[in-house]
Amino acid sequence: MNSKDAMYSWHLSLRVDRPVEGCSIRPHAYMYGKKLDSNDPNHHSSNTHTKTSREPPPNHEFSYRWFRGPTVEPCAYEGCPRRTSFSPHDWSKHALGGSGCSLQCVSAQSSLYKATFCNSDCFVKAWKTQYTIQSSGSNSSDGSGNHGIPQARSSTPLRKRTGSYCDDDRSVGSQSTSGNDGNYIPATPGDSNSNNSSTTTMNNPYSAQLSNEDTEWIEISRDQLYIPHTDDIGRKLKVEASAYSVDTGELLMHRVVKTDLVLSRTPEPEKRNLVTAKPAGGGGARFRIVTYNILAEIYATQQQYPYADLWALSWDFRFQNIIREVVDVGPDIVCLQEVQADHYESHLYNAMHEAGFEGVYKQKTRQAMGMTGKVDGCALFWRRTKFHLVESYSIEFNELAQRQVTQGMGLNPRSEEGASILNKLSKDNVAQLVVLETAQPSMSRGNREPNQVCIANTHLYSNKDCPDVKLWQTLHLLQELETFIMARGPANLPLMICGDFNSTPDSAVYDLLSRQLVHPGHPDVNTGDENGPSVLPDIMSITHSHMLGSVYNTVLGEEPKFTNYTMQFKGVLDYMWYSTRNLRPLSAAPIPDESVLTRHGDALPSTQYSSDHLMQISDMQIVSGGSR
Repeated sequence: MNSKDAMYSWHLSLRVDRPVEGCSIRPHAYMYGKKLDSNDPNHHSSNTHTKTSREPPPNHEFSYRWFRGPTVEPCAYEGCPRRTSFSPHDWSKHALGGSGCSLQCVSAQSSLYKATFCNSDCFVKAWKTQYTIQSSGSNSSDGSGNHGIPQARSSTPLRKRTGSYCDDDRSVGSQSTSGNDGNYIPATPGDSNSNNSSTTTMNNPYSAQLSNEDTEWIEISRDQLYIPHTDDIGRKLKVEASAYSVDTGELLMHRVVKTDLVLSRTPEPEKRNLVTAKPAGGGGARFRIVTYNILAEIYATQQQYPYADLWALSWDFRFQNIIREVVDVGPDIVCLQEVQADHYESHLYNAMHEAGFEGVYKQKTRQAMGMTGKVDGCALFWRRTKFHLVESYSIEFNELAQRQVTQGMGLNPRSEEGASILNKLSKDNVAQLVVLETAQPSMSRGNREPNQVCIANTHLYSNKDCPDVKLWQTLHLLQELETFIMARGPANLPLMICGDFNSTPDSAVYDLLSRQLVHPGHPDVNTGDENGPSVLPDIMSITHSHMLGSVYNTVLGEEPKFTNYTMQFKGVLDYMWYSTRNLRPLSAAPIPDESVLTRHGDALPSTQYSSDHLMQISDMQIVSGGSR
């Protein structure tokens, strides 16, 4: 075939996530072309979302329309809780027994014929109530004129099968190559397939239901983005995407898909009560601080968390839960990790600002993963009515590694040894450092109480096979903090170090933070040559001058059982450290029990907990002794 005789198939892909009240949803529309193989006898596709043309698809843009459908009963089994509840908890894979898809009875001889059930368990339970109906070939009649037409009991009314593909087949069709004159206006959902209506009415006892349903679809928006609200709960939505030529305005293709039922907002989580430490007299300003790894979207994949619903992993769903969880505990200082750069700009900063906070952000050193903003980092917020920002700095561990190789070790970074060490230490991790001052300084007996506090927020390297790299990062973070605090005079500045240290309580990182040193025999400092070049200094040099305590260990007497809870790992990785000379923990919120965490999922994230980590919460007080 000559190039001028080449044919192309055009394809329009359209997908939309499960809608949830208050969570914005955006259609994923994509139009593309494929050059057809003239030797392929099946190259003329009958797919309604495909058309053939002598040209590849031109530059195009999409327009959208959203429709709200009628109310439906989602399950024919009367005992199903999902007949009356649209909570995400009741519609998760965990609640549905792992299937996450509806079933329909296809036996024409059953009273359940064409009844739809939300999962196999409901179908099995309903099957116990079904009865056999004589086939259509029988001469029997029930006296109502319905010869051989299945009639269901009231407990299992007749239902048509629902699903996005069904709507797609009936209401979506791209124009054929001929007849696409540019004046075609896409039909609203339900307008197509009229040529089969008479046949359907004659042979299908559900035809009236089908027709009535289609007339109840109401157009609700023409924006690309749609945010479901209360009126949408329990209904399905349809979105129509129409591709138009940028140059001519000609309609190229269009497609309509139907969503799953709109779910309600996730119910509020159980309140986490604070355990109070032993009372002590005196003290200055008090503040509540939280630390939370919120799980960046770039890591929240179905491959990583196969037990979680895809829609429950979407950022728009998780963001609503996370921001509510953070704001509801009433913090004054918020340390967040795995904050995606684009989401900080588009979601997080605005939401926290509206809640009364100001903040700073530092993304990891590496480049974005494919697209602008697709890289995570750390965010630190403070309540505007409680604190003013005095100083703000960031620490890049890559820069510290470069400094150690060139200045500390005197190596050429391009030499084999220098490059090897840099390659091992340059993991793109960062830390934030702010000095905050109370907005209303405390006064006690006519003397000014200490009113400043230094907060560090970090996220260390995650690879479990590189404990020496994590220890190196911790040591250099502590050294940077030493230099920073000592530069501000002899008075000790209260210090808190919060974040995801990716280190368990038996690690060298924990020992260094809590004991100011590491035992020479610790496995983390004896990794062997197979772990690459040695990056740690002499064991006697792995120390610092900070006197630090763990908030949770101090208040509760031990670290939690876990702060990270997935199917692959359950353990403590997150900590809140404080300078014992001039800070006092007043309380801490225990991590929820496993029975609570697994109520709505096998592990985290789930429909209730939208990160794989758990937030830590504490009330702190600045202590006067030795402070400015």
